[in-house]
Amino acid sequence: MSFSRLLVTFSLMMMMAISNEPFALAHEEGYKIYGFPYSASTWRVLAVLHEKGLPYYPITVNLRNGEQKNPSFLSINPFGQVPVLLDGHLKLTESRAISLYIESAHRSRGTKLLNHENHNEVGPETMWMYIESFEFDPPATMLTFEQAIKPLTGLKTDYKVVNETEPKLEKVLDIYEERLKKSRFLASNRFTMADLFHLPNIQYLMNTTTKRVFENRPNVHRWVAEIMARPAWKKACDPNAWYG
Repeated sequence: MSFSRLLVTFSLMMMMAISNEPFALAHEEGYKIYGFPYSASTWRVLAVLHEKGLPYYPITVNLRNGEQKNPSFLSINPFGQVPVLLDGHLKLTESRAISLYIESAHRSRGTKLLNHENHNEVGPETMWMYIESFEFDPPATMLTFEQAIKPLTGLKTDYKVVNETEPKLEKVLDIYEERLKKSRFLASNRFTMADLFHLPNIQYLMNTTTKRVFENRPNVHRWVAEIMARPAWKKACDPNAWYG
């Protein structure tokens, strides 16, 4: 097992071991979230907060202006990345870890994104979260960077990279297509964290030519349409909801 997979495994085990009792928020206004309303990773955390019906206090780190490189922010996250969650004295980085913390802390509230009681269900849910991280995310993130992020920063898309990367994503989606013939969502017939984790890259890619690789697979296309239509996701992607 690679170190990265071992680290994810340890994080998942720790999150699932947290007490069943719901946590009290350290701040009346909710968690403090350092993020940027156009950041895919920030969207992931906001989607979980909205699915759980939790308040949060947004603190903008303008990635376009390079604020993530300022000493004041690097003192909060030395890696210079958003999002960051502050809950009293607890500080968390990495959107997937933050998402699992929120779900574990508020498992009885809002949408149940993980089944904490039934190992026969949490096993497939965990498996598909791994698949998102290690199989779907690498090609999807590369395609998002080339076709969505680069143009926003004035850089040119490298279509050679796009053409080389799309077949890698298609191989993953072929497996998804077979799975989704038998199941409404990836882990089960219920929307879970495994589905939610895919949304940030999908959101960007559906506005690029790569959207055809999703649309050409009927079950993947149906799944994408359903998860993107969730009110919590629409709110997570809405800059007006961030700036409030």
